[in-house]
Amino acid sequence: MPCSLRCPLSVLFLWMFAGSGLAGEVSQRVQTSQTLRVCIWPAYYGVSYRSPRTQELSGIDIDMSAALAKDLGLKLVYVESSFPKLVEDLKQDRCDVSMFAIGITAERQKQLRFSSPYLQSDVYGITTRSNRSIKTWSDIDKPGIKVAVQAATFIEPVVGAWLKQAEMVVIKPPATREQELESGRVDIFMTDYPYSHRLLENTDWARLVPPPSPFHILPYAYAVKPGDEAWLQRINNFVASTKKDGRLARFAQRHGLSDILIRD
Repeated sequence: MPCSLRCPLSVLFLWMFAGSGLAGEVSQRVQTSQTLRVCIWPAYYGVSYRSPRTQELSGIDIDMSAALAKDLGLKLVYVESSFPKLVEDLKQDRCDVSMFAIGITAERQKQLRFSSPYLQSDVYGITTRSNRSIKTWSDIDKPGIKVAVQAATFIEPVVGAWLKQAEMVVIKPPATREQELESGRVDIFMTDYPYSHRLLENTDWARLVPPPSPFHILPYAYAVKPGDEAWLQRINNFVASTKKDGRLARFAQRHGLSDILIRD
């Protein structure tokens, strides 16, 4: 190694890939541009949320992406994405990694590669405090009940397969689940632990409807496009290092996600 321990992190990073023989398109582009492009969904409470008032981003994956860029010695650039655009944004090279708590599903695994998981979540319901039709989980799947889900999330097919009597309503931008619920067009929407718990902290109208027992627990990870094993390995190394040195646990605690943290 020509510059020994005096190399900048970015040079060390490039040297590691060059020596591995596994460096691919993403690894080379990241180093050439000296920029890390991270896809986020800026409407994800607790994960990658942009405040409509201040325009500031916050969440566990805002902290984690900043830590990744710092570890690599790269400039961080956020690219707005969403679950419907997840696969396309990665495969069309709009970003180098998607970091917004991506659920590892069989369908997504056919098209993307995933890091080791760092969170896991079950499915939860959110209704209004004034709703008298839904008091417990058993009230959801009944005739006349409209259940909203966010388009292209893992929750959409799970809830679709579960419901036998209620009607599922798939919400696509610019519409939001909150707007549909508050307007009375749906009775409840289904979401995950991060979104539900941060929403409860930030509103006075929302009420949580939890499952009485585990319903559908899914691990969350970071996603990259196939074809660059060195880049995937670097993401995995980063996840492992943040678990070991306590950064992941600290970020999870900061955003109220310690209960769903995967620690090993």
